[in-house]
Amino acid sequence: MRLDKYLKLARLVKRRTVAQEMIDLKAVRINGRECKPSSEVREGDVIEIAYINRVLKVKVLCADEAVLKRPKVISWEQLEERQVRPDERPF
Repeated sequence: MRLDKYLKLARLVKRRTVAQEMIDLKAVRINGRECKPSSEVREGDVIEIAYINRVLKVKVLCADEAVLKRPKVISWEQLEERQVRPDERPF
């Protein structure tokens, strides 16, 4: 599944366009590497997302679109969350 679509369906970002913008700004990484919105997400991948005041590191548990569309599906596991200042570069 595409990274931008996964972030939206996993409820890590509210809108797919916001996910695309975050990825273009290099605020999202898969397995420690910079990526594109079209990058493929697979089970077991580790995704790091830099929000304004925190960095969230999650492990992908489910990358199946049909399953992700169901309510109350747990599709990721939080590995780490750390606070950052808005003026600080997270990566």
